[in-house]
Amino acid sequence: VQLVESGGGLVQPGGSLRLSCAASGSIFSIAAMGWFRQTPGTQRELVATITSGGSTNYADSVRGRFTISRDNAKSTVYLQMNSLKPEDTAVYYCNVRGTLATPPADFISWGQGTQVTVSS
Repeated sequence: VQLVESGGGLVQPGGSLRLSCAASGSIFSIAAMGWFRQTPGTQRELVATITSGGSTNYADSVRGRFTISRDNAKSTVYLQMNSLKPEDTAVYYCNVRGTLATPPADFISWGQGTQVTVSS
């Protein structure tokens, strides 16, 4: 399974960015998709997740500012980030959990990461 992320960059405080992550490969089904982030010297932390049924979960630090969504037909997950703060600066990683078509097995895949920098 390959994950291709896009949409990171430099933005001023209060600005917005939209991240995208497209999954491809021998995928039978996707159970959940999500975004995590990591800064140097810290553990990777959950930002937001969304299930195949559309149930969402957010970290307290981003709830109300970030919105996760997915396009099941395109196997793509999005993260709309509004009202960005300097503390949102991190490398953002896409995460996908599901089942492979061939061979039939569960999988967990990570994207390569995309840098988000919030600074004036």
